[in-house]
Amino acid sequence: MNQSNRLHGMQLPSSADFHVHLRDGAMMEAVVPTIRQGGVDMVYVMPNLIPPITTVGQALEYQKRLQALEPKVTFLMSLYLHPSITPETIIEAKSAGIRGVKSYPAGVTTNSSLGVVDYASFYPVFAEMERQDMILNLHGETPSGGNVTILNAEESFLPTFLGLHKRFPKLRIVLEHCTTAAAIQAVLSCGSSVAGTITAHHLFLIVDDWAGDAFNYCKPVAKTPQDREALVKAAGSGSSKFFLGTDSAPHPAIAKRGGADGKGKHAAGVFTQPYATQLVLEAFEQGVKQGVLDPEALSPRWLAGFLGEHGRAFYKEPSSKEAIIIGQDQTEKIMDALSGGNGEFEVVPFRGGHSTWPLSWK
Repeated sequence: MNQSNRLHGMQLPSSADFHVHLRDGAMMEAVVPTIRQGGVDMVYVMPNLIPPITTVGQALEYQKRLQALEPKVTFLMSLYLHPSITPETIIEAKSAGIRGVKSYPAGVTTNSSLGVVDYASFYPVFAEMERQDMILNLHGETPSGGNVTILNAEESFLPTFLGLHKRFPKLRIVLEHCTTAAAIQAVLSCGSSVAGTITAHHLFLIVDDWAGDAFNYCKPVAKTPQDREALVKAAGSGSSKFFLGTDSAPHPAIAKRGGADGKGKHAAGVFTQPYATQLVLEAFEQGVKQGVLDPEALSPRWLAGFLGEHGRAFYKEPSSKEAIIIGQDQTEKIMDALSGGNGEFEVVPFRGGHSTWPLSWK
């Protein structure tokens, strides 16, 4: 059967995206309305604002601003792991409905300068999270230095990740945005309390795609063709240990280009929010055509699993009551740019100008 024909008209539960950057201010106002365009009705919101979200009050106030912009999306909130976070903070957060705590190693990505230097100092916090059944979200990279570069930062972090799981076996841990075959194997080696998210853009990119193209540059960076294949296989395997977390990270186009004169550092982040579901459909379809994935990967059950149901189950959230319908093959064009701030900035989406699957809400 033609795989495109198989997808056309298929009905799926609405997707859930368990790793989003929605920013604040004018950028937030531009990005949040695109969530449902991507077939998503639940998101797990990252806390790395400036200043970072380190208190329950900040998280709830941020959630209120987001909900006012899009009442039809469920916003699950997190805290930024910081020395001010204590076991008492965790108890308060659990009571307030905050789902987890995000760990950023200091300096590895956008707005991570206040991140973790020594994980051992947070063991009492992790122990309380384990007792409260909250989730620890790990940005799985070691800061560059010595023999560590952005190309092996993820693999060098894996012993830390596995050590945390061994010390706190009942603590629910998500290894965020896996980019290597080694990370996939590490997640598979752990118990049921551990899962991994995979982005949409890492299902397409390898190192050659971002070297020289700032709009494909993100942290962690895309790696080898073999690593990409491992990600595609894991995402399309039907395993409940992997689910979508797009890590959609909007930046003004000028920041992606290195500033007005092009001489600054290029902001790390790929913007996929308006096409979260569509990009996964395209990646899975390509995987089947190339023989990387079993055709079952395009079944409603396997698609729904990776696109949201596995993540909802891990986060102990109910299945979606809404549904999306896949339209005619590749008839929607990905926008070239999203305008925000009354025209003050533009955000360039991943694969802008390409054709993709149209979606509609039932």
